[in-house]
Amino acid sequence: MPLYRDFSDDTATILVWKYDETEDLNIDELLESENAEKVKDYHPKKLLEVLMVRKMFKGLKPNSKILYKEREPFLSPKDAEISITHSFPFAAIAISKNKIGIDIEKFNSKILRVIDKFTYENERGFIPFDNEATFYTIIWSVKESMYKIHHSKYWSLKKNYEVKPFELKYLHDISCRVYDDQFSDEFKARVKFFDDYCFTIVEE
Repeated sequence: MPLYRDFSDDTATILVWKYDETEDLNIDELLESENAEKVKDYHPKKLLEVLMVRKMFKGLKPNSKILYKEREPFLSPKDAEISITHSFPFAAIAISKNKIGIDIEKFNSKILRVIDKFTYENERGFIPFDNEATFYTIIWSVKESMYKIHHSKYWSLKKNYEVKPFELKYLHDISCRVYDDQFSDEFKARVKFFDDYCFTIVEE
């Protein structure tokens, strides 16, 4: 199995796979029958991402399934929490006893076109002008990871998700939160870089 990175810790197994065309990804062996209809019109690369996740999953929990409720994955039997992310040629899975969210994003300057959609101006003061794409990609990815674990499922990454100021040399402990007028739930994010990609982990 072409395992690319292992970011597991004391409470979670977190694995990243990089696609290898020599690896056998047999849909009949890997995909749950309950998900056949869901993937029938997927682009070939997206289907490969799904199968890469299943290949890793079968190695971790061969007697379990990944099912979906309102587009969110869960385990059956539900004996742990799961998070999935992919951006070809990478796919990743996290299985934990606690709620966990992971996200992978490719660094791309195009993100600068949409910063108003996911950040307020007062969130941007610490970002260096000569490295904006890196910082905004991290912010986007951390917010995506928080979205995956928070029960509120607020749709606005701008209005209800905040990433506190951080430095690139301290990517293992980024403060972030989900909030509204009634509450503020605080989290810590870990960020990893590889192959021009950003990978974020937020654990409850």
